[in-house]
Amino acid sequence: MKIVFFSITGQTRRFINKIGYPSFEIDPTNPLIELNEPYILIVPTYEIGLTESVNDFIEYQSNRENILGVVGGGNRNFAQLFIFTAKDIATDYHVLLLYEFEFNGTEEDVINMKKVVDEIDIKNVR
Repeated sequence: MKIVFFSITGQTRRFINKIGYPSFEIDPTNPLIELNEPYILIVPTYEIGLTESVNDFIEYQSNRENILGVVGGGNRNFAQLFIFTAKDIATDYHVLLLYEFEFNGTEEDVINMKKVVDEIDIKNVR
């Protein structure tokens, strides 16, 4: 299982680097890549115009079938808009919102995220 992510400012990429699991970064200039394996999607919170390449990636070939859940990063100062991109993806694609973190995540977020990934990986193998 892979972690697929999208990063605009680098905050999400820094979080991914802390986790240290195999990952794939969605390239906004060419999001039409088929992954061919189950994945967890991690996205920052931005307006739809900035994150539409994430939807393009999900919609491409078998990627929609392989998404296991979504994780959101953002800024809690935005109150109800915190992680709205991840919430929208969870709703639109009928997948679970697995975890949320602020900015590039704390050490506790890294530990918790690894637990989430490991638990899903175990369930996916069975």
